[in-house]
Amino acid sequence: MPKKTVKGRKRVTFALDANPGQRVFVAGSFTDWDSKKKPLKDKNGSGQYAVTMLLAPGTYEYKFVVDGDWCMDPSAVDWIANELGSLNSVIRVG
Repeated sequence: MPKKTVKGRKRVTFALDANPGQRVFVAGSFTDWDSKKKPLKDKNGSGQYAVTMLLAPGTYEYKFVVDGDWCMDPSAVDWIANELGSLNSVIRVG
């Protein structure tokens, strides 16, 4: 997921396949878990949602929020248990 560097930060794209017309967001330690701060866009109406963000190097926990339901990233390679008894997806930005 991490790409080019911009003043020490890297472009990271979060993507999720969902049904067209859904409201999809990414929330995580980089948004203070705000479930409506970073919407993903479905540019062509196919259900392929994405958003690109600039993140500083570090390790971040996150989840997708689809129509109000929190879900893990099915393409994530790492997860960590959270205090709610479920798992968060993890991304490492180098």
